Amino acid sequence: MTVTFEVRDGVGTIQLDRPPMNALDVAIQDRLRELAEEATRREDVRAVILYGGEKVFAAGADIKEMQAMDHTAMVLRSKDLQDAFTAVARIPKPVVAAVTGYALGGGCELALCADFRIAADNAKLGQPEILLGLIPGAGGTQRLARLIGPSRAKDLIFTGRMVRAEEALTLGLVDRVVPAAEVYDRAHAWAAQLAKGPALALRAAKESIDAGLETDIDTGLTIERNWFSGLFATEDRERGMRSFVEEGPGKATFL
Repeated sequence: MTVTFEVRDGVGTIQLDRPPMNALDVAIQDRLRELAEEATRREDVRAVILYGGEKVFAAGADIKEMQAMDHTAMVLRSKDLQDAFTAVARIPKPVVAAVTGYALGGGCELALCADFRIAADNAKLGQPEILLGLIPGAGGTQRLARLIGPSRAKDLIFTGRMVRAEEALTLGLVDRVVPAAEVYDRAHAWAAQLAKGPALALRAAKESIDAGLETDIDTGLTIERNWFSGLFATEDRERGMRSFVEEGPGKATFL
């Protein structure tokens, strides 16, 4: 199995398992899409971790596999590639990437699909596709620019250079840098905390932010307003407000 999926305490871990570098071949891409769809469906999964193991997140696409493809083959494959990563990005639950070692090319693009990125102090990230005479094809030109801004994204994509964890933190490419041995535990703690929260409100927050970033402010406000008012029909809203009135803030428990 090239990708595994385990659930503990409401947190589902999608782990790449293709030693030594977790090269993202077609089989892994298709499996990522399947597991993203499973994580979306399963009610016992309330948050998700993307993980490559202790040594490496993912060093990029399987170059030997790609080299064998001609233009026609990639025209047919490229949408499936993007769809796999988009399925991960659209998991309607909190998603955190636990990044160790290399996260390059497709590996960096996979990390970009998460809501939050915790990186090891030995992590190296980048989009080196330009060095192959290519550009990122799994969302990197779009998600990276939206995350860190167009000029910084162009610097990384135009040069193909790798950045170490501390520079990635400065750029906003990752959100936290921790010792390598603590990466997964920190990611699980973040995800487990959110897994105890109101599932529908978290989904509403994620979809409002993500959809709003892709449109104009007025449409974004409409999306927010519809989700906000819709949550008044949920049991979680009743629980949260009742707990606030009776016990004070931050003490509500959600099913």
